[in-house]
Amino acid sequence: MDRLQAMKVFIRVADCGSFAQAGRDLRMSPPAVTRAVAYLEDVTGARLLTRTTRSVKLTEAGERYVRDCRRILDDLAEADAAAGGAYAIPTGTLTITAPVLFGKMYVMPLVMAFLDENPGMRGQVLLLDRVVNVVEEGIDLAVRIGHLADSGLSAVKVGAVKRLVCAAPSYFARHGRPEKPADLAGHRIIGTTNPPTTQEWRFGRSEKISVAVQPTLLTNATDAALQTAIDGWGIVRLLSYQVSPAIAAGKLETVLTEYDENPVPIHLVHPEGRRAAAKVRAFIDFATERLRETPAVREYE
Repeated sequence: MDRLQAMKVFIRVADCGSFAQAGRDLRMSPPAVTRAVAYLEDVTGARLLTRTTRSVKLTEAGERYVRDCRRILDDLAEADAAAGGAYAIPTGTLTITAPVLFGKMYVMPLVMAFLDENPGMRGQVLLLDRVVNVVEEGIDLAVRIGHLADSGLSAVKVGAVKRLVCAAPSYFARHGRPEKPADLAGHRIIGTTNPPTTQEWRFGRSEKISVAVQPTLLTNATDAALQTAIDGWGIVRLLSYQVSPAIAAGKLETVLTEYDENPVPIHLVHPEGRRAAAKVRAFIDFATERLRETPAVREYE
């Protein structure tokens, strides 16, 4: 059996969750669809789908394998296009990961605009507040906020942001404004990381200052911490792009700005060691130009 054709069949079954529907879409008989998937399971030695009378779902191995199949078929399509002199045309599925709030505010609108300009493409955006291994998880492009470790990835800097300490005017009216980092010990702190409940906030550029703070309230959701600060409950420390709309609207005010740290860079990163696909190069060019024109991203360049 043609393995590439079997991969196409498997992807279609995974997408529609039905052998019968996949057969109709591909104009194949249900037994032919079943044979194609069985062939791949025999080749891989793994169960790729869980079948019940009502549904067809990917197994954990199937989730990984369908990503690999998509990448292989996309690469093959691009190789065919390159041989025909159309290498510059982006094709296939572009998979991007970004931090949750940055992704909602900036990456999703960029991806929608990019797909509008490239109607033959598909997009997948994974919003995760963790560092994703782009090679192991089959990611084409990642947005990284922070200083990059030596990872062997290609990177394009698109801007920079700062960590800002802020609270609502109503909070400062009730509790006063901290004048120096050590004053934070007398204030309600809204934390944005998981336990342990003590955190160290660092301040200063040339002369570094570290202050241990114990959050009164912790949450793993940045938008929840932001809203809690806007509601006047306490002081929060977030990245400038996260709080800039609330600051502009007068809902939050910054303090301790004279103790700010150096800006934190924002990069677009993608795997190195192979020529970047046309879809990756096209999106990097598209996104870089627009992000560098975004005030919240370029403010601290």
